[in-house]
Amino acid sequence: MVYPPRDLVGYGRNRPTGAWPNGARLAINVVVNYEEGSERSHAMGDPDQETMTEWGSYAFPPGVRNLAMESMYEYGSRVGVWRILDSLQDANVPATIFACAVAMEQNPEVAMAMVQAGHEICSHGYRWEEVFRLTEEEEREHIRLAIESLERSCGKRPVGWYCRYGPSVRTRRLVVEEGGFLYDADAYNDDVPYFVQVEGKRHLVVPYTADVNDFRFWNSPGLTQASDFFEYIRESFDVLYAEAANGPRMMSIGLHTRMVGRPGRIRALKWFFDYARQFPDVWFATREQIAHAWLDREQIK
Repeated sequence: MVYPPRDLVGYGRNRPTGAWPNGARLAINVVVNYEEGSERSHAMGDPDQETMTEWGSYAFPPGVRNLAMESMYEYGSRVGVWRILDSLQDANVPATIFACAVAMEQNPEVAMAMVQAGHEICSHGYRWEEVFRLTEEEEREHIRLAIESLERSCGKRPVGWYCRYGPSVRTRRLVVEEGGFLYDADAYNDDVPYFVQVEGKRHLVVPYTADVNDFRFWNSPGLTQASDFFEYIRESFDVLYAEAANGPRMMSIGLHTRMVGRPGRIRALKWFFDYARQFPDVWFATREQIAHAWLDREQIK
């Protein structure tokens, strides 16, 4: 196995200059992870099941179905997703949906609502699965299945790719090999997009975030209130906005329907949207829009 090389330098002090479209200095991308119904569970015929729940990590004995865990995930697809979509609509904010294909298959009403609202559908895999556990042929096949499934559910193929947690050492090569993706988001290592070489081809990476992410409600016991999450989002915004005076910056906000979709947390989104709207040179955009803008920058050079 030939492992992809690491890049610990990136742009360094040579940060990109200029601005986003229409003179914007900071691009904000809201990501809604839609995974419910594709997670590991005995109900789906899987040999094991998810251990992370609203109550933290809660492992069940082998073969015993965790109905509590299943219902916590179901909350996202039954209630939380609509609460988030309403918040985005009220603020007129376009989002990128990290959509697991099987999850979309199981809730066609949600899939159509997302498409009709103008949100970007980015492939989050066929299942919400750890692709590094798959063989190369299995992973290639699951990429194909995800594309075909999302085309059926949403009416168009995805142009972005993002795995659960982390890719395998071959994921980016397989994504480039497939040929129809504009970008992948399988990195957490920068505040702007960047290019990599994959077997002689230039490929765009639009990095994601693990910190400005509501997953902290489940894995950080101290984060319990909407105000906690809002303050962290706002602090991240303030720093990035200030830095963007010297060149474009990008901010990602990661959401999950079963997490921030709860009534005691959803106001964090409204508060942040109201705050960010006070700045005229902020651009709320999908990852696809950001990818096209970055590609256009390179063509102008």
